[in-house]
Amino acid sequence: MTAQSMVARDRLALSNLAVSLVAFALGAVMAVMQSLSRADLDVVFRSPKVYYLSVTAHGVLMGLVFTTFFIMALGIVFVRQCLGRWVDDRWGWVAFGVALFGTLMTTAAILSGTSSVLYTFYPPMQAHPTFYIGATLLVVGSWVWCGCMIASVRVWQRQHRGKPLPLPVHGLLATVIVWLLATSGLAIEALGMLIPWSLGWVETIDPILARTYTWWFGHPLTYFWLLPAYVVWYTVLPRVAGGRLFSEPLTRLVFMLFVLFSTPVGLHHQLSDPGISSDWKLVHTFSTYVILFPSLVTAFTVIASLETAGRLRGRKGWLDWLKDLPWKDPLLVSVVLAMLTFALGGFGGAVNAAYAMNNMVHNTAWIMGHFHLTVGTAVALTFMGATYWLLPRLTDRPLALPGWALAQAYLWFVGMILFGVVNHITGILGMPRRVYSAEYFGAEQAARWQSWTLASAVGGVLLFVSSLIFLVVVVATFLQSRRQAPLAMEFARPLAPPATRRGLWDRFLLWSAVAVVLVVVGYYQPITHLLALERYGSLPFKPF
Repeated sequence: MTAQSMVARDRLALSNLAVSLVAFALGAVMAVMQSLSRADLDVVFRSPKVYYLSVTAHGVLMGLVFTTFFIMALGIVFVRQCLGRWVDDRWGWVAFGVALFGTLMTTAAILSGTSSVLYTFYPPMQAHPTFYIGATLLVVGSWVWCGCMIASVRVWQRQHRGKPLPLPVHGLLATVIVWLLATSGLAIEALGMLIPWSLGWVETIDPILARTYTWWFGHPLTYFWLLPAYVVWYTVLPRVAGGRLFSEPLTRLVFMLFVLFSTPVGLHHQLSDPGISSDWKLVHTFSTYVILFPSLVTAFTVIASLETAGRLRGRKGWLDWLKDLPWKDPLLVSVVLAMLTFALGGFGGAVNAAYAMNNMVHNTAWIMGHFHLTVGTAVALTFMGATYWLLPRLTDRPLALPGWALAQAYLWFVGMILFGVVNHITGILGMPRRVYSAEYFGAEQAARWQSWTLASAVGGVLLFVSSLIFLVVVVATFLQSRRQAPLAMEFARPLAPPATRRGLWDRFLLWSAVAVVLVVVGYYQPITHLLALERYGSLPFKPF
């Protein structure tokens, strides 16, 4: 295949990647405005209305658009590479078009100032109908992509009966199942509650019931972001490091555990909400701790895989294998720093899920710090490193400014540690989440956190500079005229010979059915109980 035809073949993936990068750029601008505003520094157009508009835009563009389009691009590339074909480009373009149209609708609604309902869009705060309809279309587009992924797998399985899926596709198919399970709750909320309410077809809405559907979707959304990052950690990182994957069966088990346990966990976000029994909150707390286990296994397996790289080069000491890792490779540095940050974020997540400790940090800046250490680094920095790895293979152009790419990853790490850790501290000191000004109407307690918000602002500026460097490297790579011979897209080989027949953890139909049962068990009683209560509903509230 010629270089030109390879680029044409990857046009669909590149289009998805381009949208994700534009969303990332807009989200980064919104982010630095917020960090400066919280520190009470002068920012152009600074006002409560602009601040909460930017909070909404940053959350939606980074959390939903950047991630979803990047994951769709990654799925298309890896399926085409591992299975030899993508089932149908036409449906791939339909998925892209619907998701893009929905994204434009939602973004326009936010930027018009009519939909500052924050990232969680909790009712009774009400957005313009186009906000909800656009977000729904974004999800519908992703469902079409899910259908393409499943159809591609089915075609391959018919041609390779009894064979296990290639590991990258195994991980991405697990991502698809998690996404479908998670968005079923969001679909009920959007179609059954938010859209009719925003159109005026019903007068009131039940905020607690809506929040329950939100967290049916909201927490497993984390794993929709995280699993593709894990695919990179398991299948690309060891190869880049020059090592082998420590255990393929363990990796397949990890992805299936996420399919099983990632969804019935959302009530640990509602530990302070009335109308839901403490028994069910405790059940969801336990299942949240269960889902920590596959992440711990991931940490062990990926570190062991990196160790094999040093051992294969002859290193024998406890830690001197670290010296032989390719520390000038932007992907390796990005992922290693992402893993270090994720360890801190994971500790915070265990605190959030604990019934008693949650009350100390709930809705404080701690949550913001936790979210940025996990999604903002473990996921985002991995995606940036993966972009550096993908671009030369999709465009047949060498990565431009590799030294800048390396510096960008370190700068992101330093900025995020400063931003994230400081927000954990101010959260413990009582600073609420999402405040426009640290002055907080002159409250005496606010004096304790004001100096910390300046440090947080410095972290925000470093992150913004890192974002700009990332975008400069990407654009410079696209624009350079120099071509290179096509690079192979190679994945890590396991230490032991891979299985040749499908095993227990390759049975997606079986485990998906079990996962559906667990979701029904986890949510049937809490939701039917809420529906049976005397409910009065709430009128809409529009702060601006």
